[in-house]
Amino acid sequence: MDMRYGFIGLGHLGQHLAGSLVRAGFSVIIHDRDKSRAEPLVERGATWAESVQALAHEVDAVITCLPSPAISQAVLTGPEGVLSGLKPGGTWIEMSTLDQTDIERLAAIAAEKGIRMLEAPVTGGVHRAAAGDITVIAGGDRDLFDIHLPALQAMGGQIFHAGPLGKAAVIKVITNMLAFIHLLATGEALMLAKMGGIDLTDAFNIIKASSGNSFVHETEGQVILNGSYNINFTMDLACKDLGFALGFGKTFGVPLDLASHTLQTFIRARSTYGGDAWSSKVVKLLEDAVGTDLRAPGFPSEL
Repeated sequence: MDMRYGFIGLGHLGQHLAGSLVRAGFSVIIHDRDKSRAEPLVERGATWAESVQALAHEVDAVITCLPSPAISQAVLTGPEGVLSGLKPGGTWIEMSTLDQTDIERLAAIAAEKGIRMLEAPVTGGVHRAAAGDITVIAGGDRDLFDIHLPALQAMGGQIFHAGPLGKAAVIKVITNMLAFIHLLATGEALMLAKMGGIDLTDAFNIIKASSGNSFVHETEGQVILNGSYNINFTMDLACKDLGFALGFGKTFGVPLDLASHTLQTFIRARSTYGGDAWSSKVVKLLEDAVGTDLRAPGFPSEL
């Protein structure tokens, strides 16, 4: 608990990850461009920093959870960024979902300043981050992973070390690729059930108990049936991650027919409903095409 952590990026996911560190008793300094997001954490014991540079100057390790590689780079290398405040020997822990190339490039920039990097993207959904049970996939030197393992365990449930830097980025994108494919599949399954005269609550429960079940069906299926589509993950982020997956397919020589179709479907949904729409709303394309919705009573609006 002597390790002092800074946490930058208090969005849907980051606020819960930072909150888990505070709850576990770590000394946590926080910053976000929207100060109002920090207020609940400050009330629980976190310390607010007025700038990224000020935050970095006071801690041993900086954690970032940000929406894009461009923003991660700006926060890291800007005139008042992480590298302008974090002392040599410090650690940058990147929990955003980035491309392997971005991870390796930014790690090299940090290393020039004497800063070591650990990547630690997460998977499992915002609701599991809120419970401190999200899966953490780390990449980087094993000794650095061991040093920060207590903090990772405070934020997550299952913790994996995927190998050297960049490997966590690859497997995280793979898991997201599968989730988006499964999302389209569960939408089609539920619509087929409805049009076949099956009660949607029965259909949901039977699929959940069958060989066709998936984590996405159990979770996002519920907010689809509610009609909120609120999975706290946007169309923009889904398109970004699927783009990474297709890039890996090109780099590694793997044809990704399902992922390619899924990306095109998400691009169409984004153009229809907007980039800030929840990613689960991709299923509404099918609802609109068939002319009926997928609604059933008793399902939550948010997990």
